[in-house]
Amino acid sequence: MSIFDRSSLEIFKIKQYRYFILARFFLTLGIQLQMSTINLQVYYEFTKEEFILGMIGLAEAVPFIIASFFSGHYADLLNRKKIILGGIFMLLLGAIALYVNSAPFVTVLRSFGLPALFIIVMVFGVVRSFLAASVQPFMTSFVPRHLYTQSSTWNSTAWHIGAILGPVIAGLIYAFRGQLHADWCYLLNIALYVLAFVFIAITSYKQTFVPENTESIVQSMKVGLNFVFKNKMVLSALSLDLFAVLFGGAVVLIPAFTDKILHLGPQAYGLLRTSPAIGAVFMALIMTVKPPGKKAGVALLWSVVAFGLFTIGFAYSTNYWWAFAMLAFAGAFDNISVVIRHSILQLLTPDNMRGRVSAVNSIFIGSSNEIGAFESGVAAKFLGLVPSIAFGGVMTILVVLGIHKANPKLKDLDLTKDP
Repeated sequence: MSIFDRSSLEIFKIKQYRYFILARFFLTLGIQLQMSTINLQVYYEFTKEEFILGMIGLAEAVPFIIASFFSGHYADLLNRKKIILGGIFMLLLGAIALYVNSAPFVTVLRSFGLPALFIIVMVFGVVRSFLAASVQPFMTSFVPRHLYTQSSTWNSTAWHIGAILGPVIAGLIYAFRGQLHADWCYLLNIALYVLAFVFIAITSYKQTFVPENTESIVQSMKVGLNFVFKNKMVLSALSLDLFAVLFGGAVVLIPAFTDKILHLGPQAYGLLRTSPAIGAVFMALIMTVKPPGKKAGVALLWSVVAFGLFTIGFAYSTNYWWAFAMLAFAGAFDNISVVIRHSILQLLTPDNMRGRVSAVNSIFIGSSNEIGAFESGVAAKFLGLVPSIAFGGVMTILVVLGIHKANPKLKDLDLTKDP
């Protein structure tokens, strides 16, 4: 069967979904370009310490987690489209500030340097928490139930294509002709956020639930947390991804790995940084034809094990293309767990709770990327660069064994059945 079979493209008959996917792509491309540029600036312009790269992750994670206790409540109370538009506008302002901070002709703000980057990353963490709580429920509002898995697969594909291009473009532009051009990267950022804003703005959105205005923020988030912790399938899927990302956060160390292990410059960083997303896109295309269905639970468990194994393989890579392949396979298997997790959340969550559950999901998964980056930076400082990455892969595999023991029924998960 071809990946362009009508059944795999049925979701694109929905005009609003087409607008959404374009917005998702431009938004992801902008975010990935921005964060890659910040990491390159931190490493090449300010310090060559892995620990500081980890601190950038922590600077985003802490505000993200704190804000997530509010974002889920408001995503189920206010218009989700307006929240997304507001978030993109804030990202646009941040990109403008980053450009001003990096432009060679601006001398007034240049002295702020590294602290300015940290401040913008902290604000970015708050904004991202509101986007994380609103984007997935916003998409679900115009997708029929029988297309949930397909919508998650193509949503993941758009995200990963943006994640592929963002670091590559950042590496190529940043080190163009041997000069450092962070300001050029941020100019492109501004254009991408404008495009994302426009496509969300023209997407029709009709709120399909009645907001529960009587709940306080504390009560509201308690409902979301209770839902997750009382549902073993949801909790197990979130926990798997949480710890896999937490311990397998080798991506943040790629600038140091490229420099100290492979002995290459920032141009090589872009392609290597994007290799997990390349693998994820190929896997997403496979899943559009053969989505995880009756054996979704088994696929979820083995995909996380494979992610851990290929992370270990990357740790001991001394050849650039071998390292690229290891990260690509890690990204491919990671995407299986991402699609299954999103499908579980869409199928099991009532619409009036999607914001809060998405916020809890974001605390589990979104913040674990940044906390995982911090963990990787700390581990690299004390264990060394290569052992710290290998340690993360081993811990990921041990987590799978623990989750399977705690919830043996996870392996029986069947996404073809409507719970």
